[in-house]
Amino acid sequence: MTYTKYGEFMRILRIKSHEVMGDTAEMLKVKIPFVSAVENGKRNVPEKWIPVIVDHYKLDSEKKAELLDAIEASKTQMKINLTSASDTQRRLAIQFQRSFDNLGKETAEAIIKLLNKEDD
Repeated sequence: MTYTKYGEFMRILRIKSHEVMGDTAEMLKVKIPFVSAVENGKRNVPEKWIPVIVDHYKLDSEKKAELLDAIEASKTQMKINLTSASDTQRRLAIQFQRSFDNLGKETAEAIIKLLNKEDD
């Protein structure tokens, strides 16, 4: 079975706490198949889970940062809020979505570089 970084992180927490996936499901007030889907990368980690996990496992700031990094690395979908976007920004978002699967590594790195340059 393949786990995401989040799934690996949670599995280690459970082992150290002598818990099983059912305990995690109960803690998060969801069913086991949903926990499994999240840990296997079929679903994103719901934001509302973060404080529950941090509190339940008493994660310090370093472990919380590891959890957040694992969640970010495990995302399978992202949403862009276009509510206040200009027409140009909307066209960019749509074009990026259409082209994403075919982006080569060099093109992706060039886009990242260009976007990071805009932040400076």
